[in-house]
Amino acid sequence: MTGIKTSGEKKMMLFSGRAHPELAKEVADALGVQLVPTTARTFADGEIYVRYKESVRGADCFLVQSHTAPVNTWIMEQLIMIDAMKRASARSISVVIPYYGYARQDKKHRGREPISARLMADLLTAAGADRILAVDLHADQVQGYFNGPVDHLQALPLLADYIGDRVDRDKLTIVSPDAGRVRVADRWCDRLNAPLAIVHKRRDPDVANQVSVHEVVGNVRDRVCVLVDDMVDTGGTICAAADALYANGAADVIVTATHGILSDPAPDRLKNSRVSEFVFTDSLPTPSRLGMEKITVLPLAPTIARAIHEVFEDGSVTSLFEDH
Repeated sequence: MTGIKTSGEKKMMLFSGRAHPELAKEVADALGVQLVPTTARTFADGEIYVRYKESVRGADCFLVQSHTAPVNTWIMEQLIMIDAMKRASARSISVVIPYYGYARQDKKHRGREPISARLMADLLTAAGADRILAVDLHADQVQGYFNGPVDHLQALPLLADYIGDRVDRDKLTIVSPDAGRVRVADRWCDRLNAPLAIVHKRRDPDVANQVSVHEVVGNVRDRVCVLVDDMVDTGGTICAAADALYANGAADVIVTATHGILSDPAPDRLKNSRVSEFVFTDSLPTPSRLGMEKITVLPLAPTIARAIHEVFEDGSVTSLFEDH
């Protein structure tokens, strides 16, 4: 007999960066595994050092790291962790990115601009990533920037079921905060059997986060309006949209978004807005300085854990969402 036979058993190992360890721990608990012990530290000049305390040779490795602030630090740490796995002879490297940094820079709006979302995919590929699992990318085309499998997970079932259990569906109207989110809002309407409205807005291309809301398309008078978006950053867009809905006679406004980035001055805007509730997932850590009176945070760990399990068992990630 030539060669050597092995048992053929696969081994899964779960890793976490330092950006959002709480989420990674919850994913590990949902999978029934332990996070791989890792030494990670930052030197005085800002350089990052990583070393795993267990062998990863021949293992299917899953690295959980969300790109929260400071985003560039955690992206670099993730790239270094991928490189360490590759050089330690991991069998496969799957990168779990609950919030994919730079996803908003997915195309050139004007000349001499970068397409940074594509650059991110190139960096992950160069580092050694074989697969990406991401939650609610800002634009679907970002999946095509990576020359390998991309599993695009969806928070819509989690968010929509929460809203459906709390709101009288006869009074419910789903609202897209701009034309770009109409497709997603339409799926909300199908799931909750609710009508659709759209807020028309215009951005100033020379001023970041500056939005002027013009009009509401659709009937929102005396309705409970649910604004659905993929992220809330400074809160300017969503709070202006809520004001437009109230100006058109809405009885109540609830905001849902997968990613609560909540950069300044979002804390003050959310606190002072007329929105009754903001519903986010825990794809990003909620800033500790932010008052929680209006904020509800839903857990993503079960969704991520099921997707990781399907990938490891060579199952279907699509089947987790195809009915939604």
